[in-house]
Amino acid sequence: MRKPILALLAAVLLLPLPGCGPAAEEARLTVVCTTYPIYLFAASLAQGIDGVAVERLDTGSTSCLHDYTLSMADMKKIEKANMIALNGAGLEEFLEDALASSDAQVIDCSQGVELLENLSHHHEEGEDHEGHDHGHWDPHYWMDPEKARIMAANLRDALTEIDPDHGEEYAANARRTDGILLSCQTTIENLMMEFRPQLGEFPGLITFHDGFQYFAEACGLPLLASIEEEAGSEASAHEIVEITQLVKEYQIPVIFTEVNGSDATARAISRETGCRVAQLSMLMDGPMEADDEDFGLMVHYFALYHNVETVINGFAGEGTVPKG
Repeated sequence: MRKPILALLAAVLLLPLPGCGPAAEEARLTVVCTTYPIYLFAASLAQGIDGVAVERLDTGSTSCLHDYTLSMADMKKIEKANMIALNGAGLEEFLEDALASSDAQVIDCSQGVELLENLSHHHEEGEDHEGHDHGHWDPHYWMDPEKARIMAANLRDALTEIDPDHGEEYAANARRTDGILLSCQTTIENLMMEFRPQLGEFPGLITFHDGFQYFAEACGLPLLASIEEEAGSEASAHEIVEITQLVKEYQIPVIFTEVNGSDATARAISRETGCRVAQLSMLMDGPMEADDEDFGLMVHYFALYHNVETVINGFAGEGTVPKG
């Protein structure tokens, strides 16, 4: 489906893509992003603007940022940053001390986003584990392109404020970036509309990461159950029984784990029920260089589209959405 995706993007993007920006050591303005989606958007907004370097922390190495610890390389990036772009919504608790000692301008990209409440969950690390408090709000809002557009707009405003002499260039890049995100949103909606009949009586998604409710909402799909699970932090016995019963009751053919996340419990449930296990991407990591000369780094955001393909093929039968 790669060529149709790019063809649809080309139909909505009218602005030329400027050349690549400078290396970090030549920069007059260094923007440090805490997550991969922010990096994609910030790099797209700064593309071709002289003297702007966009970097990211190494947060893609873990599936749960609540347990993340800053590396020495991260600390050096924060030290030289002029701007630090946060996902917000409580995701970056690990940054509190570093931000307190930084002179960089900090932008919270969740401003104005209608956040969903965090899914209630509890997972154990042995008998004495007391669980993780992941806050009141679900911070994974980049999984909905409509909300990602607000994230990108917040970045545009912050970049324009800190670097007003290049405001027109940021505005031009922002129109292009918003067009890509709108195209992603439209593509997902059209795909769901086309193949929704093949899903039949769709009971809902079961995921082994609690960050997929924005994605499910963007697709117009119910989220039947979701459990945060990582290596060394598996689902409780009660949750395993509950999920197994749901799979049997609704005859669910597939459950979903997160790329780079733990799949131990999902595999156990698969052996018990016969359901398949498929992977969905949380867009927590990916290529650092442009993959397409026309659309740059933003083409990697279309991993969301491939998530939709995976869901439809999982429930309606492999090959329902042809791979291009």
